[in-house]
Amino acid sequence: MHDLAPLIYALPALLVAGAAAGFAGGLFGIGGGFVVVPALMFLLPHLGVSNEHIAHVAVGTSLASIIVTSLRSTQAHALRGAVDFGLLKSWALWVVLGTGVGTGLANFVSGNQLALIFGSGVLAFAVYFLSPTRIGAPIFAGLPTGLPRAGLASALGVFSTLLGIGGGTLTTVTMTVCGAPIHRAIGTAAGMGAVIAVPATLGFIVIGLGETGRGWGALGYVHLPAAAALIATSVVFAPLGVAAAHHLAPAILRRVFGIYLALIGVLMIVKF
Repeated sequence: MHDLAPLIYALPALLVAGAAAGFAGGLFGIGGGFVVVPALMFLLPHLGVSNEHIAHVAVGTSLASIIVTSLRSTQAHALRGAVDFGLLKSWALWVVLGTGVGTGLANFVSGNQLALIFGSGVLAFAVYFLSPTRIGAPIFAGLPTGLPRAGLASALGVFSTLLGIGGGTLTTVTMTVCGAPIHRAIGTAAGMGAVIAVPATLGFIVIGLGETGRGWGALGYVHLPAAAALIATSVVFAPLGVAAAHHLAPAILRRVFGIYLALIGVLMIVKF
């Protein structure tokens, strides 16, 4: 019989992380990976996960929780007419292909270098969202089409998979700088999270099969008990985040999103 005491002790922290991820997911259209992955990195060693697998199990478990969080957020945003399902359909194939590449690279790419590049880029966009002279002014006339769109969508899948996030941050930034209203960008980004998280989660399950030291209850690189705890509260708090987002004026929401980007960018750079 397995000792459940470590999981019981970790449960409150997992529930809080899930609630924070759910609210942030609804508010910003993200999957909550930026909240969940750091929490898991701290908690997983206490759940029997060996040091060599902590990063992979944290990412895989985060992606699994993002599936449900993103779907719940998308449902709530769709009820307010803030989801561009046409864009999701046109990007889905390329995003999934990028997700496959990201999963394949997971064991070879330096997470430190990737995080530094990503953090620097996020800080640059934070300046865009927070600059008084740029508020409401798109950089591009519209979203790219053809080969550029395919490349952009594929890159989104690669980066999101490697970092254990749902892709909402990148989708929101991309749509907003191309002229989409901030509320519609966030609602669509929530849907993109599920598009990325489903194949990415399956990939992390497959590449983790047969590995030892993944902790009790793990399926591949997905720690099922931890994922269940995260999901339990994220689905409750995601609609609350959606409601908060739609109560904010576009200009204010852009500034709040800019502050979020600045915080994430700094954390990524400092941590790695």
